Parts: sequence; structure tokens; C-alpha cells
Amino acid sequence: MRPDTPAENVDHAAEAARLERTAGLYPEDAEALLLQAAAHLELSGDRPAATTLYDRLLSSSDGLENPYLVRALKASNLWEYDHEAEARAIIDGVRTSAPRDPAPWVIVAEALESHDELEAAHETFTEGTKLLLTDVAEPPYATRPLLFGRHRVRRMLGLTHDEWDGVADTLHSFSVSLDELHDPKRIWSLGSENPAELEAEINRLRAELGAYREALSRPFPVAVLHWPAGELSELVTDYPDLATEYPSYEAHLATIETSLRELASSGTPNLGIVTGTVPSYEAFAASEGSSPSDATLLPQYATTLAARGRAEAWPPQRGAGCWCGSGRAYGECHGTPEAAATA
Repeated sequence: MRPDTPAENVDHAAEAARLERTAGLYPEDAEALLLQAAAHLELSGDRPAATTLYDRLLSSSDGLENPYLVRALKASNLWEYDHEAEARAIIDGVRTSAPRDPAPWVIVAEALESHDELEAAHETFTEGTKLLLTDVAEPPYATRPLLFGRHRVRRMLGLTHDEWDGVADTLHSFSVSLDELHDPKRIWSLGSENPAELEAEINRLRAELGAYREALSRPFPVAVLHWPAGELSELVTDYPDLATEYPSYEAHLATIETSLRELASSGTPNLGIVTGTVPSYEAFAASEGSSPSDATLLPQYATTLAARGRAEAWPPQRGAGCWCGSGRAYGECHGTPEAAATA
């Protein structure tokens, strides 16, 4: 499905089937692809089939990158078709496990919120916020829904602002404040006969929809291809013609950082890095009916990996590890002033 395809024009069942077939072709990306397929099944109204996909992922012998995310999505889906007891049990399990990823916290808290369990939703949002953001100088982008959701529930509960609400207000960049967006009395204005009140509410809803779309519609990044040392060695050994592209591992890393800095300075947004493997690249070349020795395949391979959700954002968040895999923080590795001067 193209990112700009209107939702009403999507055959969700057909899209789910296509994603399942694609997962069979790219088993290394099966988790992300099957989660997308399950989302389409939920939108089509076939929630039992979506649960079957979640169970398929959870029973996988290969392990999952984001098991708590899968469990949270399964719980949210189950509750929507009257499996409340099982959903609650899974939600309790996610909270007890205390995942370090904000997404499961947001999903289970919103599931509680949507079923009017506001106190439990507030507790869940707060647990996730304290776990992930205590002593963090700059909240990562992915944690914003956690802060905004907590703010929204606290407004519905009539609680006064606290320090975390202040952080949420600071991160919110739209013209309509969070207090207005999350005002529980807003619903009253929808029944008003006053045109000015209705117009004001429409403007608030537009701002809220814009924020929601921005959170959900991050475009595919412009991605640069990175080969770990072992993979690069295997690649140039098996396909010597590519040695001109990669004269050394150090040169490869320097070229990545230089390219990304040049793209950033030219105003290119949403940059990322994808990590290649030789088997994956060989499978891609075969699907294109070409030889892996063909250097023109390399940027196409990078774009394909990005489209399959494999890109990591560049530059990394403050304090995060460097993209090269050195184990050092980015600011102490390729993000140093010396690296910038070299670039």
C-alpha cells in the first residue's frame, strides 16, 4: 500500500494477505511485516484472525525483537471483541515485566483508557514515564505519546499539573495547547448552537489530528547502507568487484558519516542507517534478477531495507550508542567534533 493511499480505498484483508506473503519471502523481517498484517486485519474487522497472527509471532522459535509490543497489541485487540479477562491478564504481565520500550506502555495504557479504566490508565502511563524518563535530560521522540497520554488522562481525572505534565507541555509544538486539546469539557461544545464555539472546536480537532498524523506518519528515511566488519569482509571476499566501493572498513564508516552530514547540511530530513547482511543482499539481488557484484544494487537494497522498517534514525539520540556498533556513545565516536571536521 502506498503511504498516500486513502484509508477508505484500502482492501485491508487483501493488504494483510500481501504482507503475510512478503513475510514468507523475508523471514528476517517477518515480525514487522506480520504486525502490519495484523493491524490491517483489525481494521477489516477480523479481530480473531489478528489474534491468530499475534499468537503465531509469540510462539515463534526464533524469538522476537519486541515481544512486549506484540503482547500489548494482542491484549488491546482481545479486549475489543469481548475477551476482557485475557486482555487484563496480558496487560498486568506487560506492566510487571517493565519493558524499556515506550510503545507497549502506551498501547496497554490506551487500552485501559478506551474502556474507561482511567485510574489504571493513569497508573500505567505514570509507571512507564518514571521508568523510561527519570534522570533523562531530553526525552526521546518515541516517549512523547507516553507523556501526552498521561497528560490527557490526568486532565480527564481532574488532577493538577505536575512536573511530567510540564515536560509534555514543553514538547508539544502545536498552536493549540495540550490543556485545550485534553480539556474534558470540549465535548460540550460539539452540541453548541453557537457558530463561534463550533469553529473553535473544529480548529482544536484539526490541531489534534495534525499531531496524531505526525506521530503515525513518519516517512521512510533517506537511508545509507552500513555493513558490519564481518559482513563487509565476507561481501568483498565473495564479490571482489565491490572492493572498489569498499576499499577498507574504516573508509566505509567514514563515508557513511560524511554522506549523512552532507545530506543534513543540504536540508534533507529524516535520515537513517540500515544494516546489511550478505545473505539478505544475495536474496535481494536474486529477486532483482541480478548479480550481487552489481554495485548499482547497493542503494536499491538500502531503500528496500528502509521500506521494510529496518532503518535506525540518524543522528542517534543524545547519549545513545554509535551507529557503527563500537559500543561507545555516538558523541564519543563518530559524533565527535573531529569526525565532524573530517566530514
